[in-house]
Amino acid sequence: MNKAKQCIGVITGLILSINAFSQNAQSTYAETISAEDLRKHLTYLASDELEGRDTGEKGQKLAADYLRDFYKSIDLAGPVDGSYFQKFQLSSVLWTEVAFQVGKNKLVENEDFIFMGDGDMKKAQKAELVFLGLVNEENLSKVDVTDKLVGIWAIGERTGSLTDQIMDAGALGMVVVTMEGQANFDRMANRFKSLSGKGRLGFDKPTVQRPIFMVSSDKMAEIFETPVDELKEAAKNDPGSIQSQKVTFKVTKNKEMVDTENVLAFLEGTDKKEEVLVISSHYDHVGVNNAGEIFNGADDDGSGTVTVMEIAEAFAKAAKDGTRPRRSILFINVSGEEKGLLGSEYYAENPIFPLENTVNNLNIDMVGRIDYEYQDKENQDYVYVIGSEMLSSQLKIINEYNNITYTDLILDYRYDAEDDPNRFYYRSDHYNFAKHNIPVIFFFNGVHDDYHQPTDTVDKIEFDLMEKRAKLIFHTSWDLANREHRTPVDGTNTRLQR
Repeated sequence: MNKAKQCIGVITGLILSINAFSQNAQSTYAETISAEDLRKHLTYLASDELEGRDTGEKGQKLAADYLRDFYKSIDLAGPVDGSYFQKFQLSSVLWTEVAFQVGKNKLVENEDFIFMGDGDMKKAQKAELVFLGLVNEENLSKVDVTDKLVGIWAIGERTGSLTDQIMDAGALGMVVVTMEGQANFDRMANRFKSLSGKGRLGFDKPTVQRPIFMVSSDKMAEIFETPVDELKEAAKNDPGSIQSQKVTFKVTKNKEMVDTENVLAFLEGTDKKEEVLVISSHYDHVGVNNAGEIFNGADDDGSGTVTVMEIAEAFAKAAKDGTRPRRSILFINVSGEEKGLLGSEYYAENPIFPLENTVNNLNIDMVGRIDYEYQDKENQDYVYVIGSEMLSSQLKIINEYNNITYTDLILDYRYDAEDDPNRFYYRSDHYNFAKHNIPVIFFFNGVHDDYHQPTDTVDKIEFDLMEKRAKLIFHTSWDLANREHRTPVDGTNTRLQR
């Protein structure tokens, strides 16, 4: 009996010493992540030389080369048949003429309306514009939408699914309100105006005649000559009471193909090497506007990209010293995020490693700044954690444990709310992994005045805070890569339906 107790004690002590060694190693390599190195990499990636890293443009190519050379220098492998680039093509679509006229009133593109649909017409079309309001069976029974443009009051609804429903009912197209008030609309219209003359990127698809014109609630009221409050009421209860309007519209289209690439680097694991942890960011931004202003994208998402680089280097140093992770790790910097999560979608549809073997995705998109919520608070050591328990209840616990143990940040879950109007869970690259039931965490600092502005520059980055956030993600990654069991999918994916 005494020998048995002695044996148990020895085994327990050995386990504790192994855990202590693992934690000591974890802390040692976490300390290689530094504000100085983050600043060095970001100063280049968000420099004017890279011209805003617009997808398919010179600056994006320079960024891709920089990332490839870095991963090669730290002895990570190129997993795409020996290459670090996963190349793919997008189509650049430019609508060379978009005209929309109500009666004799010619509306101005990117001032009165934004064109959001598709189409290519040899001549202008005349049609009746009817008001449907909310899209439901009752309203569709009251308003004949066949061969008409249809006015939609889509605030708070998902426009993509509405489009299919309306077009399936025989409509020619839509005029849609997706936000309240002129001020909110103007901000979006100004961005489209600043990028006018540039093609809209996406995966190549056949042209469909689906003209969709977005307007503000104020403009919709003006078009139908009805006050906003009355339109809102009619949208719910009596859409047929709103007088239809005569409209003329035309859309012409030009298309060119654009080459781009995701950048991938791979660290093979040991006994669980068939399982893969993915750590991601997007390295593209929105380029240069028509006034020649460069959108450097230091926070969005230069900050996430250099964080992935530093985490990759920490793991590479550990591997070089003989401490490889049990699971393999894929570091992926995707292109085309700003154009609609295109690079991550391409990877998810064309994975280098089977998605069923992909255990988690930790996605890092904007981790270098302090947002409106925290700018006046005494403790600004925070990070927003989004989606950590959507698919796996354990993932949130693992992240919290590593935060308590190592970094002591405020983990803010406010954007996990079911009614979050920002819908951040759907707006970065982790979503394309979550759609495939891969548990994810999205690390995010929130928005600020420089979001998608030329003023998102390196001098405004909080590098010490960014270092702390990077270390939290590293510790959580280390845990996920080395624990005995992968995180089970035991949550719900009901929120994944867009």
